[in-house]
Amino acid sequence: MDANEILDYCLAKKGVTESFPFDNETLVMKVGTKMFLLMALEKQPLSINVKTDPEWSAELREQYPQITGAYHMNKIHWNAVMTDGLKRDLVFKMIDQSYELVFNSLTKKAKEEILST
Repeated sequence: MDANEILDYCLAKKGVTESFPFDNETLVMKVGTKMFLLMALEKQPLSINVKTDPEWSAELREQYPQITGAYHMNKIHWNAVMTDGLKRDLVFKMIDQSYELVFNSLTKKAKEEILST
């Protein structure tokens, strides 16, 4: 997988924006005003941070050495994912869950605004 593939996948979701709030290398994807994915563009192999259900996080970390607790993030809820060696479907499933978890945490008004666009 490459960064453009992940970027296109994320931008196809409702209400998603991209920005560089931290530095010129870390792309942040938000739904509404909240982050659901961070991607280190200059780092190889490609690495992303995504939010996941804590139980699934534990399973993923046991099963895949490419998935660990995300640096500088709440490691119970956020995973760092080195995409090399992982199936595309698994990476997309983690992105989908991250988006859904963050979307569901938005206010009712924010959700309605996103869904109406």
